[in-house]
Amino acid sequence: MRNDFVKQMQIEMENNKDIVFLTGDLGFNALEPLHQSFPDRFINVGIAEANMIGIAAGLALTGKKVIVYSIASFLTMRPYEQIRNDICYHNLDVKIVGTGGGFNYSTHGITHHTIEDVAIMNVLPNMQVLCPTYSWEAREATKSMMKSKKPTYLRLGKSPKTNFFKPDFKFKIGRGFVIREGKDILLLVTGNILDCGMEIAEIIKNKTGLEMSVISMPSVKPLDKKLILETSKKVKLVATLEEHSLHGGLGSEVAMLLSQSHLPKLPFIPSALPDVFIKDVGSRDFLLNKAGLSPKKVAKNIIKKLGR
Repeated sequence: MRNDFVKQMQIEMENNKDIVFLTGDLGFNALEPLHQSFPDRFINVGIAEANMIGIAAGLALTGKKVIVYSIASFLTMRPYEQIRNDICYHNLDVKIVGTGGGFNYSTHGITHHTIEDVAIMNVLPNMQVLCPTYSWEAREATKSMMKSKKPTYLRLGKSPKTNFFKPDFKFKIGRGFVIREGKDILLLVTGNILDCGMEIAEIIKNKTGLEMSVISMPSVKPLDKKLILETSKKVKLVATLEEHSLHGGLGSEVAMLLSQSHLPKLPFIPSALPDVFIKDVGSRDFLLNKAGLSPKKVAKNIIKKLGR
């Protein structure tokens, strides 16, 4: 997704001379096209995330549209006070782009595992939270956030190999996309784990005959409440899937929405990372399996919840 983001930013910066790009000493190979094309508007602030947010706020107050880019765990947690007080309180046009969401930097250990970012960004007033699930959504999310003047957090991960795009898709912040239709179960997915969601749907169909609707939710805040509630009316169970902590992410938002709705009570099962530090080091798939987020394990839990 990083390359999709950079390609779209090349277009955005060509069309708008007020865009300034700040990086925290990261991504030189991927970002080199931006550095070469816009040397006066590309600034390497260094490993100083809090300072970078302060600089971004100052630039935004002068009328600039500012991108800050770094590893998601560093960019969301180290400068959190500055994001809250400098960016969100003043509702500034700053876009916070975190790369390596979830276990994408799997072999680097817990310092680089980003499993709390959506939760801490979600609670900030004025902040939009976008977690694209594949390449098309990454490009369109970038395009849409650049049209917006609100503070935005964009979480990037490794894109699945499958392209889930359909010709009738039109990206809008706050909108979800039906990737697969099914009448029995609803699975809501955010972030770069959509391929896992599609595999879960196939496993459940093969084992039970039940059809699962899979909906991509690239916009966590604002959430496509209308689509969720309309689809929930038609199914026997609602589930969520995210490469993020069980607390404060998509699952929490959907649970709150369903509990406050007038729908009959539905079985609900959130599939997310457990409330522990995963101390093992290995591939992303290894860590997801360790955390219980392999397609087979998630499918087994959903089938059990249905009493099958």
